[in-house]
Amino acid sequence: MRTRRVTFLGLCKLKYNKPPLSIDKQLELLLSRGLDISDRERAAHYLYHLNYYRLSGYMLPFQEEAGHQFKAGTSFEQVLNLYLFDRKLRLLLMDAIERIEVSIRTQWAYHLSHQYGSHAHLDKNLFQNTNKYDRCIRTLEQEYKRSHETFIEHYRKTYDEPAMPPLWVVCEIMSLGHLSTFYQNLKQPQDRNLIANEYNFDEKILTSFLHHLSHVRNLCAHHSRIWNRRFTITVRLPKKKPACLQPFFNRQAPRNIYNTLVLMRYMMTIVCPGSKWETRLTELLKEHNEVNLTVMGFPDGWDKMTIWNDENWNPNKE
Repeated sequence: MRTRRVTFLGLCKLKYNKPPLSIDKQLELLLSRGLDISDRERAAHYLYHLNYYRLSGYMLPFQEEAGHQFKAGTSFEQVLNLYLFDRKLRLLLMDAIERIEVSIRTQWAYHLSHQYGSHAHLDKNLFQNTNKYDRCIRTLEQEYKRSHETFIEHYRKTYDEPAMPPLWVVCEIMSLGHLSTFYQNLKQPQDRNLIANEYNFDEKILTSFLHHLSHVRNLCAHHSRIWNRRFTITVRLPKKKPACLQPFFNRQAPRNIYNTLVLMRYMMTIVCPGSKWETRLTELLKEHNEVNLTVMGFPDGWDKMTIWNDENWNPNKE
C-alpha cells in the first residue's frame, strides 16, 4: 500500500494507515523480531490485558539501536519483569506521596489558620498572583460543590457563612497540584517558610519539591513509565539544608527519579518514621537486580549509603 502524505504547517507528514493487529499477529511480529516466547499462551494473556503499545516502551532497552530487532537471547519474560518492576515502583511512590501530601496539607492548614484565621484561603490579599488565585479558588469551589464527603455535607447543612469550609476542612478536598499552586502563590516568603521549616527545608526548595511531586504523582496515577523517565519538571535540590542529605544526591542526574527517592526517603523519616519504606524500595531493587539503575540516576555505591542501608537512619543525628 502506498503511503499518502499530508502537509501540515509547511511540514510533510505521513498519513497513518497501520491496521490493528490481532493478538496472534502481535505474537508473530515479536517472534519475527527475535523475541524468545517460550510460553505463547502466557504471552498472549499479557498482550491481551496490558496492550502491546504499552509494553513496547519496556522493550526498547532490549532492542538494537537501529530498528526493532531484539538483542540475541531476549525473552518475553525479561520485558514483562521490567514492566512489573516499574508497576511496583509506582505503587511504592504513591504510598510515600500520599503520606507526604497529607502532612504538607496539614501544615498548610495549621499555620495559615493560626496566622490569618480559619478562612485565610478566601483572603486574596495573602496571595501574590491574583489571576492564579482566582483560578485556584474557582477550582476549589467546584470541588466543594460536587463533593459528597460526609464532613462536607455536614458543613453545608450546618453553616451559611462563609461559603466554603475552614482551611482544615477544605484542605481535604484539594489535589496535590492544587496545594502546590496555593503554596507557591503565597505572597509572603515567611508564610511559606513556616511550613517549609517543619521539614528543615527552605521555602524555595519545598515549592519546587511540591511542584515536582505533583507531576510524579500524576504520572503514577495514570500508570506512566517511571523507571527510566527523564522528567521535564525537575526538583530543585537543597544546597545547604538539610545538611544530612548533601552526600546522597546525584547532581549529575537531575532528570531521573533517584534524587526524588532521596527526598522522599528523608520526608518519610519525618512524616512516617518506622514505615520501612526505604526497606521495601531496596528489597524491590534486589528482587529485580537485572534492572539498569543507571538510567534511574542511582550513583555507584548507592547501596553502601546509610540513607538506604540503615532503616534506623535519623537525619537529625547526621
